Amino acid sequence: MENIKVNIWNGGIKLKRRLAPIIILLLIFTNSLGVFANADLKVDAKAALLMDVNTGEIIYKLNEHERLAPASITKIMTMLLGVEALNLGRISLDDKVLVSKHASGMGGSQVYLEAGETQTVEDLFRAIAIRSANDASVALAEHIAGSEEIFVQMMNDKAKELGMENTHFANASGLPNENHFVSAYDVAIMSKELLKYPIVHEWLTTYMYDLQVGRNKNSTQTMVNTNRLVKEYQGTTGVKTGSTNEAGFCISASAKRGDLELIAVVLGSRTSQVRFDEAKRMLDYGFANYESIQIGKKGDIIATLPVEKGKVYEVDIMLERDSFVLLPKGQSGSIEKDIVLPDIIKSPMSAGDEVGELIISLDGKEIDRVNLVLKSDVEKANLLNILNRTIKSYLKGR
Repeated sequence: MENIKVNIWNGGIKLKRRLAPIIILLLIFTNSLGVFANADLKVDAKAALLMDVNTGEIIYKLNEHERLAPASITKIMTMLLGVEALNLGRISLDDKVLVSKHASGMGGSQVYLEAGETQTVEDLFRAIAIRSANDASVALAEHIAGSEEIFVQMMNDKAKELGMENTHFANASGLPNENHFVSAYDVAIMSKELLKYPIVHEWLTTYMYDLQVGRNKNSTQTMVNTNRLVKEYQGTTGVKTGSTNEAGFCISASAKRGDLELIAVVLGSRTSQVRFDEAKRMLDYGFANYESIQIGKKGDIIATLPVEKGKVYEVDIMLERDSFVLLPKGQSGSIEKDIVLPDIIKSPMSAGDEVGELIISLDGKEIDRVNLVLKSDVEKANLLNILNRTIKSYLKGR
């Protein structure tokens, strides 16, 4: 049985009433949990990690903070900065990218781009996600930042922002460099961030794609996804493989079944087959033993609060994002939700402005905080609004 705690500044009887439907739903969820799992994995790799995407909870770890060569897993960060640039409108999928001599000369895994040819941003993304193309990675990096060097600085800045403490990038492709390293934990962090963008899911799960390359587009590169799990493992959503002599065989593998999405990171495997087998084994373990319980969805209305001196009398308050709890199957936990809100909203304010938070605890331990935001704009009342309101109040009182 779960406890519900409502904490409201200066009042809140009306708010408690509006919470009732959500509370009932959560009670049903917590009473339907299924069997506790004991961690007994022994992964054949230098480092490994199994993480829940929704909560960031770690299910399994092996040398998770050890600094290791990442090979092409590097390109997760390259794609992440790319989709962020798309989101900000700095680039578009239809942009024509002129391939530089530097980009075309990368070597290693590539689609054999020719210096002076053009490719769309979208096809560069495909080449990175499917073929793991070094030349496409550098071409995209140069298009976003002007040079690979500046883009690499952006990569390291982003790593720092995400709390990736055991990562340093020296290039956008993952080619060997003594100052280029990641940890299994950090790979999971950047993979989790990339998966937030729906646009990448199609590229990451495309098994085969034909790309026309060359200045005259007279050569066809049939790209086959380097991540075999796209074809072999149910629910695969990504993310990236990599291999060099120094790094060994690596993978960040993600899969989703129902509400549970997992990331399995394997670094430094002995063979390509071993990395895929170990990733599948970790994912199998997670899906067999854990489940993700949704506490609330982005946009769920949590309360309706009165507005002071506004054009509207009241405004809906909603969850800013989804919230989940990861539980071993069969474990019944006590979920407590502490809702912190003012008793009145002061105008003017804008849709999306933060006005409070939902604090979620499991068995007394805080596991999540979700901002509570305004669903719509709250404009300040003008003299005419106040006059109309006064007249309506007077007429109602007669």
